[in-house]
Amino acid sequence: MASTVLEATRAAHEDLERLERLAVRELQRDPANARDRLFQSHRVRHMLDLVVSTSDKLVEIYEDKDNARKDDISTHLTAPTQSGMFSKYYERLKEIRDYHRRNASARFVSTTGDYEELLKEEPVIEFTGEEAFGRYLDLHELYNEFINSKFGAPMEYSAYVGTFSQTDKITQNHKATRQYKDYLEHILEYLTSFMYRTEPLQDTEKIFTKLESEFGERWANGESPVPQESEIDLDYYSTVDELIELGPEKLKEALASHGLKSGGTVQQRAERLFLLKHTPLAQLDRKHFAKVSRNSVSNIPSNGNNFKDDLKKEIALMEVKMRRLCELLDEVIVRTKENAEKKLTLTYEEMEAEREEEEVQADTESDDEEQQIYNPLKLPMGWDGKPIPYWLYKLHGLGQEFKCEICGNHSYWGRRAYERHFKEWRHQHGMRCLGIPNTKNFNEITSIQEAKDLWEKIQARQGVVKWRPELEEEYEDQEGNIYNKKTYTDLQRQGLI
Repeated sequence: MASTVLEATRAAHEDLERLERLAVRELQRDPANARDRLFQSHRVRHMLDLVVSTSDKLVEIYEDKDNARKDDISTHLTAPTQSGMFSKYYERLKEIRDYHRRNASARFVSTTGDYEELLKEEPVIEFTGEEAFGRYLDLHELYNEFINSKFGAPMEYSAYVGTFSQTDKITQNHKATRQYKDYLEHILEYLTSFMYRTEPLQDTEKIFTKLESEFGERWANGESPVPQESEIDLDYYSTVDELIELGPEKLKEALASHGLKSGGTVQQRAERLFLLKHTPLAQLDRKHFAKVSRNSVSNIPSNGNNFKDDLKKEIALMEVKMRRLCELLDEVIVRTKENAEKKLTLTYEEMEAEREEEEVQADTESDDEEQQIYNPLKLPMGWDGKPIPYWLYKLHGLGQEFKCEICGNHSYWGRRAYERHFKEWRHQHGMRCLGIPNTKNFNEITSIQEAKDLWEKIQARQGVVKWRPELEEEYEDQEGNIYNKKTYTDLQRQGLI
């Protein structure tokens, strides 16, 4: 009975505790296959939504804008006087009897059964046939929009799947158009929808909020708001000569990513890039920027005082969000590309036979869930919820365990997963906590002490190879004798040269 505000408050707290227990119990259950795992995530997400809505109601009650809770407390919880003690008691007893007389069936109201039904229901999740219940992306509409646009180019669908997140090849004139902005909005809308359907427990709003704050700081500081793969961290280079060792092509890509001129000799490119070590991009002389990059959407931030500048900033932010979603969906994108390439080699009859096989497998999947899967070798489960073949298990070396101390002694099974983890968030976070840059020099290093020792050696080496012009710069006299700068200056002052 929730006839009073206090009773409604108590019932809401009880519902919160019950929902939390059910969510924990559901997460402790091991799903039978990928489909069951997806249903489990959606059920937990539905419980969390109920927790949020119930908490919002509690907040409204405790705010007590209409003073209903205050009046209820004064009516039922205030200590009565000696004379009115029994009268208050009988009034309350009469109220309870009248309620149960009007609601004869409300002898005991239990909401446990209602919440238990949440564990039994099967969520309705809509996927297209191409998405195969969340295994692949369906980018055909976006692909058609891309190849028919002014900024697009003819290509195969499989090639588009692997490159749709790479926007560097699109010219800046095309980026600053309404058509390109609509295209990015459609990509974001689809990827966000796919993320919600396949990863319902992933908080995309929190991810976007963090990205927007970081984007605003980078834009205000004159830094490149869109991370470039070719971007070089200048904190690890102390001289121009160290940059020259990177080679002309890499220097050219790094300069282009910042919107700077990328021509000239290797020495000139390294000197131009080295200017960014001590000078913010927005404070550089305009002569160092390429003409095309002056209107760059993602390299040179503007003050945002006109519509065009706001459009550049908005498009750059959407590019950042799209790349972040593509990072989260990296495995799905790889599977989609492999599936698209596989379909190019199949005939129509083979594709139809494969589709019928998938339909039959989906029909019999519920029966397979009820049967206990025989897996004596403890092989990993495949996408279909069955153990992978033993030859595939041996081929990928999934029985070999690799532990990384930097990742908190996390275990990685198989050489492929071990090599990929050096670029993943867990290892990057561990290196960041150690104050060490996660560069290629630290690949294959999993010990904290080894990483620290190598970082100290790199820092010491950078100090030894530092350019010293007074000793290493060479001068030649009229007779062809070679001296360093210090010796040549001393001889010249003495009049011997």
